[in-house]
Amino acid sequence: MPDRILVVDDEEPIRDIVAQMLSTAGYVCKQAGSGMEALATLTSGDQFELMLSDLMMADLDGIGLLERTKEKYPDMPVVMVTAVHDISVALAAIRNGAYDYLLKPFEREQLLNTVSRALENRRLKVENRTYQINLESLVAARTDQLQAAMANLERSYDITLEALGDALDLKDAETEGHSRRVTAFTIAIAKAMGLPPEQIPMIARGAFLHDIGKMAIPDAILRKPGKLNPDEIATMQEHCYKGYQIVKKIPFLADACDIIYSHQERYDGTGYPRGLKGKEIPLGARIFSIADTLDAIMSDRPYRQRQTFKAARTEIEKWSGKQFDPDVVKIFLDMPEELWEDLRKDIDAQIHGIAYSTGARG
Repeated sequence: MPDRILVVDDEEPIRDIVAQMLSTAGYVCKQAGSGMEALATLTSGDQFELMLSDLMMADLDGIGLLERTKEKYPDMPVVMVTAVHDISVALAAIRNGAYDYLLKPFEREQLLNTVSRALENRRLKVENRTYQINLESLVAARTDQLQAAMANLERSYDITLEALGDALDLKDAETEGHSRRVTAFTIAIAKAMGLPPEQIPMIARGAFLHDIGKMAIPDAILRKPGKLNPDEIATMQEHCYKGYQIVKKIPFLADACDIIYSHQERYDGTGYPRGLKGKEIPLGARIFSIADTLDAIMSDRPYRQRQTFKAARTEIEKWSGKQFDPDVVKIFLDMPEELWEDLRKDIDAQIHGIAYSTGARG
């Protein structure tokens, strides 16, 4: 389809000559006898690949026409036609957005060469913008694909974590389901605290794997029915560091490993293994500490039966500022009682073969 050119000049003979030169070269031309007429033609819906405009016209000169069209029709290059004594004005027009200028009188070859360059410039600009749009669409599509792949990878990691947690439950059957319940409790508290959504899965993974270091503790100590002696206690307490060593080698769990390392620290600094105090303890570990105690008190143990939520609540409130972060305790105390039993029932129903995701509960 031939390129369309709008020829604007208030002298009809000049318009006719220019239009004839362009028509014989294969272009489709339309004429306008003034700047205002040119505006009317453009706003009527006609589309042009190029506008040739005289610089000096009565009602609306070439500069004014340029100013009123360059933003609305950015893809349409404008070539100014001017006399020699108007050259400085023509140069100013170029600085304001005109593509080029032609000096009167001009030869047919000058006209066609200038028009050809202007149209080629337009073509390159349009192609470049189309390329950019296509590239942006491609990048967006590839980004979606990458995010989907990352989500699938993350899900596969969580399945692996589930297997590790189940393996630990088999090793320490006394606390079957503990990792899942304490993870659900931890997520519930984290959400109640208004933590960013992207931070919660990391905290959940740390909670779920908090006891993974017990895999390295001898069964004779881990499963000993009676009271541990001081040496056995020291060995048992190594599970925090051993768990940290296991998990820190996995980039996906780099943030979670600090929770594993710190989950036995106490707010007053009397915990282990490093004796961290207050805000030195990672927030996820401070949240986990309350969730862990809640589940321990509300679960059956060989040496005692499970106690009520009220008893757990009283114990946690009692140790606020000593074992537990008082700010986290305050959030916990404001949470509804029925939430915890609902979570226990939900998690206990999942223990036998239902898929688990650290980011989905709570």
